[in-house]
Amino acid sequence: MSEPVENPPKSAAEIQADRLIRRHDRNLRKARAEGFMAGVCAMLRPGDTVLDCGANIGMVSAQLAATPARVIAYEPDPYAFSRLGDRFADTPNITLVNAAVAAHPGTVRLMRAENFDANPEGASVKSTILDGGRAINADTGLDVTCLSFLDILRDLASADRPLAFVKMDIEGAELEILETMLAQDMFGHIRCLVAETHERKFKHLRPRFRALRSEIASRFAVGHVNLDWI
Repeated sequence: MSEPVENPPKSAAEIQADRLIRRHDRNLRKARAEGFMAGVCAMLRPGDTVLDCGANIGMVSAQLAATPARVIAYEPDPYAFSRLGDRFADTPNITLVNAAVAAHPGTVRLMRAENFDANPEGASVKSTILDGGRAINADTGLDVTCLSFLDILRDLASADRPLAFVKMDIEGAELEILETMLAQDMFGHIRCLVAETHERKFKHLRPRFRALRSEIASRFAVGHVNLDWI
């Protein structure tokens, strides 16, 4: 049996080229996400309700709050939530909720990035309630309130009265929520949902993410459920 052929190490030029390609891809994703959000915001009307799950310091919430819609923003990290409070103190159409969202309610452990103390603003986007995340300090954390997204959805919407828009960036907790929504046929409760999925950060969950993506791609248009918005 022949020995497996090992790939030769990349040259400095090849490494630099790979970095440029990744940066280009990131810029394209960012541009597409910004265009998608601009289109969503242009279509929001008085009486619409939108949810920002994982609001962090409010970049997306600010865009949504500039529309006539009612905005509900959920953020569990106390640092980020305090920034939201300062930012939207005089914004009447936004409600801030200091809680995580997941498939089930309760009290959960919020774990922060390893570099949180050195750079809280930059690192707060990585705070997660899931074990096994990359570059997360699992030995420290804080207990936070967690709300059931499914309960929120049932309380606020129905197939006859759907939410206008949901943005979900919740560091891995989106997986079980979206799986449950598929199982319970709840995507009709939302006109448009965008989610950032985090399979790169949770290696052990990648098979479930692949199955989720395949099922959603086979059943919904990207304008309805978009897992690649950023």
